[in-house]
Amino acid sequence: MMSDFVITQKNNHIFEIILNRPDKRNAMNWELMNGLESAIDQAENLPDVRAVIVRGEGKGFSAGIDLMGFNDMITVYGEGWRDHLFPLTATYQRILGKFEKSRHPTIILMHTYCLGMAFELALACDFRIASIGTQMGLPETRLGLIPDVGGTTRLTRLVGIGRAKELILTGRNFSAEDGERWGIVNQIAAQDDLYAKGCAFADELAKSAPLAVSYAKRVINDLADVEHGLQMEAWAQSILIRSEDFANGAQAMLMKETPQWKGK
Repeated sequence: MMSDFVITQKNNHIFEIILNRPDKRNAMNWELMNGLESAIDQAENLPDVRAVIVRGEGKGFSAGIDLMGFNDMITVYGEGWRDHLFPLTATYQRILGKFEKSRHPTIILMHTYCLGMAFELALACDFRIASIGTQMGLPETRLGLIPDVGGTTRLTRLVGIGRAKELILTGRNFSAEDGERWGIVNQIAAQDDLYAKGCAFADELAKSAPLAVSYAKRVINDLADVEHGLQMEAWAQSILIRSEDFANGAQAMLMKETPQWKGK
C-alpha cells in the first residue's frame, strides 16, 4: 500500500513503514501522521508479521513537526485550535501510542537526524537503531513548547529524571553515540549497514515465540504510568501554545533568527 507521504511494504515476516517526504526532510504534517496511523493499523492486522521496521527516505530520518503545516490544524480543528489544543494533542498521542502498544515489536532506523516529534516516534518504538553520528533531540523548549506527544514521559522513563531534564530543558541535540551510552539507542551501524542491521535484529526477535514477545512487551510497558504523563504533557502544552514566547519562537525558527523570550 502507498500513500503520498508514507509507504508500507512486507518483506517476509517484517512489515516496513517508510516516511516518504524527502523533499521536506520528512517533516511531519497532518497527512503524514495519518499515514503513520494507517500503516501501524495495517501491520496490527497481519498475524504473520514478527516485527515492524520504521525508516525514512532521503538524507535524514525526519526533522520533526512541519511548522508550515500548522495551517492544516485550521482546516481540521478550526481557527481557534490553539485555544482548544487537547483534541489535537490526543490525536497525535494516540497515533504514536499505537507503535508502543502494537503487539509486534517496533524497530526504528534513524539516520543523519531524528528531531522533535520524529524523536518522540522513536521513543514510542521498542528499539532504536541509528547510523553513526545521527543527531537526535527534543528542541521544543527552544520554540517555547514542550515535547507533548510522549517525548517528555517516555524519555524520562528511559533515561531517568536527571538526564531527561538535561535534554528537554536545554533542547540541545545529541549524537547516536551519546544515545547509545545513555541507553536511548540500542545499536549503532554505518549508514550503509543500517537497514541490514535492522532486519537482522528483526530476524533475531522472530526466533522467540510471538505470543511471549507480545505479552512481555505489554508487561514491561505497563510498569510505567505513561497515561498520566501524557495527560500532564497535554495540560502544559495547552498553556504554552497560546504564549507570546511560542509565537516569537516559531517566527524566529522560520526566519532562522534568535528568539527574544518574554516569559509570557
